[in-house]
Amino acid sequence: MVTTPYVRAELMAHAPQGVAPGQPLWLGLQITHQPEWHTYWKNPGDSGLPTDLAWTLPAGLDAGEIAWPLPKKIPIGTLANYGYEGTVLLPVPVTVASTFAAGPLARDATIKLRASWLVCRKECIPEEGEFTLQLPIRSTTALNGAAFEAAAKAQPQPVLAGTNGIVPDSQAQIADGNALQVSVHGLPVALRGKTLDVFPETSEVIDNAAQWTQAWNGSVWTARIPLADQRSHSPSLMPVVLAERSAPRGAGAHATGPDTRTGYRAELKVLGTWPQAASVAAVSPALEAALKANAANASAAAGGSGAGSGASSLTLSAALLGALLGGLILNLMPCVFPVLAIKVVGFTQHAQDRRAHRLSGLAYTAGVVLSFMLLGALMLGLRAAGEAVGWGFQLQSPAVVAALAALFTVIGLNLAGVFEFGHFLPSSVASLQARHPVADSFLTGVLAVAVASPCTAPFMGASMGLTATLPVPQALAVFAVLGLGLALPYLAASFIPAVARALPRPGAWMDTFRKFMAFPMFATVVWLVWVLGQQSGIDGAGALLILLVGVGLVAWSLSLAGRARRWMATVSVAAFALLAWSFGPHITNVPALHTAQPASAGGAQWQAWTPGAAEQITAGGRPVFVDFTAAWCVTCQYNKKTTLADADVLADLAAKNVALLRADWTRRDPAITAALAQLGRNGVPVYVFYQAGKPPVVLTEVLSVQEVRATIARL
Repeated sequence: MVTTPYVRAELMAHAPQGVAPGQPLWLGLQITHQPEWHTYWKNPGDSGLPTDLAWTLPAGLDAGEIAWPLPKKIPIGTLANYGYEGTVLLPVPVTVASTFAAGPLARDATIKLRASWLVCRKECIPEEGEFTLQLPIRSTTALNGAAFEAAAKAQPQPVLAGTNGIVPDSQAQIADGNALQVSVHGLPVALRGKTLDVFPETSEVIDNAAQWTQAWNGSVWTARIPLADQRSHSPSLMPVVLAERSAPRGAGAHATGPDTRTGYRAELKVLGTWPQAASVAAVSPALEAALKANAANASAAAGGSGAGSGASSLTLSAALLGALLGGLILNLMPCVFPVLAIKVVGFTQHAQDRRAHRLSGLAYTAGVVLSFMLLGALMLGLRAAGEAVGWGFQLQSPAVVAALAALFTVIGLNLAGVFEFGHFLPSSVASLQARHPVADSFLTGVLAVAVASPCTAPFMGASMGLTATLPVPQALAVFAVLGLGLALPYLAASFIPAVARALPRPGAWMDTFRKFMAFPMFATVVWLVWVLGQQSGIDGAGALLILLVGVGLVAWSLSLAGRARRWMATVSVAAFALLAWSFGPHITNVPALHTAQPASAGGAQWQAWTPGAAEQITAGGRPVFVDFTAAWCVTCQYNKKTTLADADVLADLAAKNVALLRADWTRRDPAITAALAQLGRNGVPVYVFYQAGKPPVVLTEVLSVQEVRATIARL
């Protein structure tokens, strides 16, 4: 059993004749909701996610699909969802193969389940649980029989003599291009004359929240149901479930007893020609709009999906173009400056050696491209495994932030001349850079990706979001092109003789320049300490500062000579180990979240974003602006201190009564990850305007005052 503040979930089984071939066997997840909370049906409606069950069963047992009970219609503002309140059992039939043999001494079969569900009220909380059940093999398991019997009664029932229990002679006619004219024959006498609810099993076809008309003509039920504005499916056979309309929410809708309604399933034959869909299933409207904005010359980027690809070749081309341009612009982001400084020094060292210069450029490019592909593959793998991660996910880990801060501290001390690696490393290791400059350039490319990956440049966000819908080879191609864009300026310069001739000759100035570039490194460390403070609180930031002092002490002691080095290095390493043991846990201890506290910026009142908050506010007629941000995103902080703090922008927002929500992704938040995915993005920054009855408007990553004010004026 798994208990959360919102639900209690329990794995149940029903085997009246024991576990044997040909005998009925049912498994199921029973969810008991807290009042006003709900989970979702197979088609969740306008928002939400259906409950997902992943079984691990002994050999010879095969779990079928969920036999979904009849849902309820749950209106939320201008939207409508389909789901369950109170207590619901999601039963699953299990087939016992004739080859199933438990062994003469086996008494139980081990049943394992990993379930995930989205539970919502006004906000939505993704949850999951792992369940294990020891199911008796030879004895009767009838303890849960009443619950499974009630679940069977709650399933849509067959009527008349239709195939597989489907109502015969039912159809839907396309009417006026914007509605379905539905006709269903043969429904039971008990339903005739009553108002019915329609639950379409195919999502994104009808307008779930729209008002529609229905009538009875003898035993024939007819209805006119509006189509969804953003319809993405055009089925020729459309299964629906019909049921007597339940009481409105608030009038007994939260009762925990079994649902007394009876549903009937009809498979509608859709006649006529579907109007062109407003969007395609593989590309969300928000992503489509973002791709158009990011690649204005690729107007066909919003085309239909290709066979088996999840996106048309033209859409993939637009994503590759956006990735290349985003990678180029990434070179201008402040987070990349320190690493580019290292490359400038190396560039000058090889300026007169054209062959070495070209090899260095190729090695740097290989390091950047392969690192981006590896990071992208890791992100895609984690998402395939069920983890809610997006671009820059590694900096959501306080341990990674602390490690990067330590690395940049060491590099900064080296650039400043506090120590030289060759003074305390074996000569064979210290000479690696001189003997293998290609490997050194490759590792510099890896370092560039490590600090550049949290940033999202213009043109880059939509391309990164599209990788979630592409096959793995195409998604990795997008990451590779992004890396090529980042490395392209240095690669081009290494092959253009005019650039080498324009550089000053090596000399004493290089030592001064090298020491000067230590300060951008230390500035990066300050930023990383601030990021860690957002994740682990003031205690975590203070602990990191103490450990960085210890890192500096160790680096300095190892640069000494003779007996002083021996004693000071021993003492400093021991002191650092003690500091790490004492203060290290403070770095990874995440303090409790503070929810829904207003934050004032430039006179504007920002509220903490929660799932469903934007929809709830827009349902009241008020527009909403959401800032998806993170402390480790330099672009986010730049926009926050400039455009989003501009007096004219704030005045326009106030004049239009725009609600301001800030979704902070500094720490991993599956709800924010899901919201970004709905917009076709998997990284920050993302800036979105929401308005009732209109699709969301996604702005560019680097905001300008003119862009924001122009968008506000159109609200």
